[in-house]
Amino acid sequence: MAGIKIEKSLNLSKLPPYLFAEIDRKVSALRKEGRDIISFGVGDPDIPTSAEIVEKMKENVANPAYHRYPFGRGLEKFREAAGKWYSERFGVSLDPENEIHALIGSKEGIGHLPLGLVNPGDVVLVPEPGYPVYAGGTILAGGEVYYMRLLEKNSFLPDLDGIPSGVAKRAKLMFINYPNNPTAAMADAGFYRKVVDFARKYNVVVASDNAYSEIFYGKEPMSFLEVEGAKDVGIEFHSLSKTFNMTGWRIGFAVGAKEVIKLLAEVKDNYDSGVFSAVQATGVYALQNYRKFTEENIKIWRKRRNLLYEGLRTLGFKGLSPEATFYIWVKNPAGLSSAEVCEILLDKALIVATPGSGFGPSGEGFTRFAFTVDEERIKEALARMKKVKW
Repeated sequence: MAGIKIEKSLNLSKLPPYLFAEIDRKVSALRKEGRDIISFGVGDPDIPTSAEIVEKMKENVANPAYHRYPFGRGLEKFREAAGKWYSERFGVSLDPENEIHALIGSKEGIGHLPLGLVNPGDVVLVPEPGYPVYAGGTILAGGEVYYMRLLEKNSFLPDLDGIPSGVAKRAKLMFINYPNNPTAAMADAGFYRKVVDFARKYNVVVASDNAYSEIFYGKEPMSFLEVEGAKDVGIEFHSLSKTFNMTGWRIGFAVGAKEVIKLLAEVKDNYDSGVFSAVQATGVYALQNYRKFTEENIKIWRKRRNLLYEGLRTLGFKGLSPEATFYIWVKNPAGLSSAEVCEILLDKALIVATPGSGFGPSGEGFTRFAFTVDEERIKEALARMKKVKW
């Protein structure tokens, strides 16, 4: 019997293949062939979730009260814990009832936000190179992407003054992300004040992605919401994924302007039924004890950063040692393209890295290494790379 013709929607057809899914597929195929792959590709922490957090989850998952639909903005105690954490960590006061919403990981919230704000033809300002979900969520909502180039000469901060006024007037939403993926750049209060001024001038909602705030090697990264007036113009996304090595648990939260949180809540009410309550309850424990867990993680990340950065520098890759995140963003050697570097690494050394161009055209000429493998594997990778002839 003949089937029916299945066609992609126009918006879905506009999306390129999701970068990290493509990398994962390639790695999986090679490993099935028995190849010893060392992957610096996807930013997925290899450090296990703390045994204390896992034990707390075992307790919570056995609680019948958590076995039902977790409708709404999240467990009250989770929102209160998130609010207290923001107060202690950033000095930002939040109303758990109206200014905090639990998420199935920050990626989900980022992807859904344009559906509540953007109409067909509206512009969304997206950093480039950047996390692909900013553009993907925009396109699926029918919006138009305007890429804000992140250039080395501007310390990988967008040039807000360079955005054409005609584009700015049509913009509904701006994404920013510091500490930054993929460049590992940091932002300061001066930049965030400019963002607030821009948002007020053009009536643009700001969405700050602060998923990497707890992976740092010197000064603590700040929150966009610390700047006066920020909570009037936007929201911030945070995730327990990177902070507590809980990427597979799928839990995060959005905080900030109650009007924007309300719109996000309306979208989510129509798309999902909330975060598994046992995970939320366990998230409370993690947030209440965050210093204990993050300090141990940072020690591990710092050792790996130092080892990989010095090794790459010796091999001819040039770039700044990151002050935050677990990414190293380096210029390619010998004038090679990003794709060529990554192909050579995979073919000649069985090493996976992410081409900078995969994050946008401005990433061409760079390669991203995620140091999410242990020190022995980093040493092995550097030994293999030393034999590669560029």
